[in-house]
Amino acid sequence: MGKGFDAIIEILKNNRDYLSNEDGSLLKNKIIADAYNNDPHLIELLLKDETAKKWFFTQLPNGITIFNAEKFSWMISNKQLLPNSYTRFTQTIGLQLPGEIYTKQCRDVVISFPFKDCVLQGGQTKTDAKRDEVFFNKLLMPDMIDVMLDPKVLVNPIRHSKAGSQSTDYFDNKDNLIIKGNNLFGLSSLLKRYRGKVKCIYIDPPYYFVTKKNEDTFNYNSNFKLSTWLVFMKNRLELARDLLSEDGSIFVQISDDGVAELHVLMKEIFNKNGENNFINKITVKTRSPSGFASVNPGVFESAEYILAFAKNKKNWTYNRLYVKSEYDPNYKWFVENKYAPVEEWNIVDIGEAVAKDLGYPSKSEAIKDLSRPNSLGNYAKEYFNQKVSQFAITNASSVFQSTAIGDDAGAKAVECRERSKIERDKVFKVERDNHYTIFVYNGREMAFYANKIRIIDGEKSPSILLSNIWMDTPYEGIAKEGNVTLKGGKKPEKLLKRIIEMATNEGDLVLDFFMGSGTTCAVAHKLKRRYIGIDQLDYGENDAIGRLESVINGDTTGISTSVKWTGGGSFVSCDLAKLNQKYIDDIAAKPSELDSIYHAVLNSPYLNEQTSSEILSDNETDFKQLSKEDKIQVILDVLSMNELYVNLSEIDDEEMSISDSDKAFNKSFYGEQ
Repeated sequence: MGKGFDAIIEILKNNRDYLSNEDGSLLKNKIIADAYNNDPHLIELLLKDETAKKWFFTQLPNGITIFNAEKFSWMISNKQLLPNSYTRFTQTIGLQLPGEIYTKQCRDVVISFPFKDCVLQGGQTKTDAKRDEVFFNKLLMPDMIDVMLDPKVLVNPIRHSKAGSQSTDYFDNKDNLIIKGNNLFGLSSLLKRYRGKVKCIYIDPPYYFVTKKNEDTFNYNSNFKLSTWLVFMKNRLELARDLLSEDGSIFVQISDDGVAELHVLMKEIFNKNGENNFINKITVKTRSPSGFASVNPGVFESAEYILAFAKNKKNWTYNRLYVKSEYDPNYKWFVENKYAPVEEWNIVDIGEAVAKDLGYPSKSEAIKDLSRPNSLGNYAKEYFNQKVSQFAITNASSVFQSTAIGDDAGAKAVECRERSKIERDKVFKVERDNHYTIFVYNGREMAFYANKIRIIDGEKSPSILLSNIWMDTPYEGIAKEGNVTLKGGKKPEKLLKRIIEMATNEGDLVLDFFMGSGTTCAVAHKLKRRYIGIDQLDYGENDAIGRLESVINGDTTGISTSVKWTGGGSFVSCDLAKLNQKYIDDIAAKPSELDSIYHAVLNSPYLNEQTSSEILSDNETDFKQLSKEDKIQVILDVLSMNELYVNLSEIDDEEMSISDSDKAFNKSFYGEQ
């Protein structure tokens, strides 16, 4: 290709988006991603060059032009054409199933994400870091998947309680569990002990989206393409389904971008054998419009969505929940002497009763006298209505509205209904077998307000049934919940309280494998549920473990007041034992030391089968000439993704250096091997 190739490279270098901010080298991964996405800017750029147009485009008779992304991508990554490319460090041309199709076309693959569950860009260790590296992922063939998803060794187990934190070598069914490490491996490791035992799963995964918002949140990589994200989710949701009990359910929170695709994916995973296990799509208000700026054409986006599916909807039980409501003015009658015999009940308009309670002879006199602003700034009608609402709650067992009695209410009730129409202004009592007692007044049932009053969020309040639109789980004012700060990624404790209460009972097991700052686990702890949390990110002082220790010691934030939380309980934290993962962690933590990391990798016995230490040693000098992006790619390519963590089957291998205490903990967790 010669000069033509050089010209194309120069064209790409003239596009600032394709150059690294750090050393000006070509971001080949981004170029290749744009090629496969048929990025219009890249297409336009290439069509301006006659050589590129000849090599990579086909002109059809009908005037349509077809871009050969495969051929273009091969050129960009080919080691002969790009002598400084990372590709010369490996021996692989392509992977193909024996006698069948290329792995790119094979559905039986798992995508492994070395960098922080793909939440952050490569090189980031903190949620506030900003870098221009792309994220990396690996395709693994079916025979590799079995090894990769083997149970992993758990190390550094610590029991946290009010007495403090101390190492432990045992685990039992009552223990709550926090696992630090990649959640794909964490989930597969849970199967041995918890398959079919988790009652409720809630996750708030990293969202797929097209970059269009300038929000102070996790800096998700814009190359986290939809197809990749769906495979990422599919791998984890399939394991999650296996962990659910037959009466269990899963709740996944998602933004506008990706909600439709995720819904289809979850239908595929959870609707088995022709059964529809979809429960609800819940709309949650997450923010309110503020200011005048708009970063997205169209109406202001103020909601997220929670997709809920059951493992087996026939077995799933919904704990009916209620939310606060305003006073219902239909409850306008008051029994002044409720505890007298029903024949003597004196029924008056509730407004008259409130006026009397305020010291006025009548409702009209009260409103007239209050027609000027009072000391609280309330005008008469508003102030009076507030008093009526308060009076109705306080005297709920004596306040009622009249409702129709149907012909199917039973013979006694219907007979009493007709008699009551004749004997006006008299109350009748009807006791029914296996049914509640009803009171009949002027041909209608007396429905008492007490049936609508419930304790909600620790307060006595009128209520209505919970719907699938949640406006009352505010995101504003939650900054100090749990004494952790996680802008853009933290969920209100009230939101998790509602989900956990509707889907579980005390003692049930709750799982969150995108644990973040630990909201799900903190709420589960306060609600006396058992829980498991998995996360790989390091949140520093906002880490979930610190938050849960605060819960044990009587955290007063979030839902604590409404559930009367005073502290107590315990949990066990542990890590997945690392092998090659330690090199990936080093890349993220020390991106300026890639040369020394590469040198350390030379002595690793856990390289992939297409790489040898001889090849790496021969190219160690050349490695230093690569761009930062390619250095990272080399290290990730040569490491075996099957051996990021220590498999349980290798726990007794002396080379793994697993302590006797850790071995005892794994024995109690997994059972005899």
